[in-house]
Amino acid sequence: MGRGDLTDLEWARLEPHLPKNTGRGGWWKSHRVIIDGIFFRQRTGIPWRNLPERFGSWKTVHDRHRRWSADGTWGRVVLTEADADGRIDWSMVGVDSTVCRAHQHAAGAHKAPPRIPGRRARPAHHRGDEGLGRSRGGLTTKIHLAGDGGRRPLAILVTPGQAGDGPQLIPVLERIRVPRPADGHPRTRPDQLSGDKAYSSRRNRRYLRRRQIKQTIPERRDQRDHRQKRGSRGGRPAGFDRAKYVRRNEVERTINGLKGSRAVATRFDKRVYVFHGTVTAATIRLWLR
Repeated sequence: MGRGDLTDLEWARLEPHLPKNTGRGGWWKSHRVIIDGIFFRQRTGIPWRNLPERFGSWKTVHDRHRRWSADGTWGRVVLTEADADGRIDWSMVGVDSTVCRAHQHAAGAHKAPPRIPGRRARPAHHRGDEGLGRSRGGLTTKIHLAGDGGRRPLAILVTPGQAGDGPQLIPVLERIRVPRPADGHPRTRPDQLSGDKAYSSRRNRRYLRRRQIKQTIPERRDQRDHRQKRGSRGGRPAGFDRAKYVRRNEVERTINGLKGSRAVATRFDKRVYVFHGTVTAATIRLWLR
């Protein structure tokens, strides 16, 4: 077993959630070796063609990662078992974002929608802009995420680097779907949410009230001044618990854990759905710890 490969315990927890062979032909082979290759590339950021020979053909490793990024296999892994074991801390879910520099090779994807062998529909996380934005620093991509109190991601969203944080709060929360082991409705609502001032808006607070999610989001100074100028018509002050806001560092530490993977800290993938799969694979390593 090489450095960074799956341990026997991690493999035992991961294997039941992976696609299985059905019928004749044996479509999937050597899942463990292939996944070790995917995690090796995600951790080191090397080009796919430079994968060590012990992982087999680099094209097999790349194609499996691309296919599982498209059909949502990565997104269905581990969370069911984690919720059943009580390892998800729903008491305080934090939201935040981070900007990732995009390598020059990440640009130049074909304008036509991607085509995946064996699939007629587009990948679930395809975007027309491929999640690339341009600023004075060059090409950038932004990862928005919601993380539980145990410093592990529950949902991620990839946008261009210049996208604001506030408008992405609702899309990120709506991606939290933890399946139940007894085939019931998936859990989608945390007990409480924390975020910085970038997420302070009437729209976001109204959405959280409607879903009965308690929030710890500080009010921006301009919003507070505007509310006070309107007097009684400005409404009541937004509730804010400074003691609970201390836990906001948990989501920041979650981001640090994700960006420990070089293929996440710097985007090399041309297609946004493949990069989304790379980030999701990095979250799986955090959940397997």
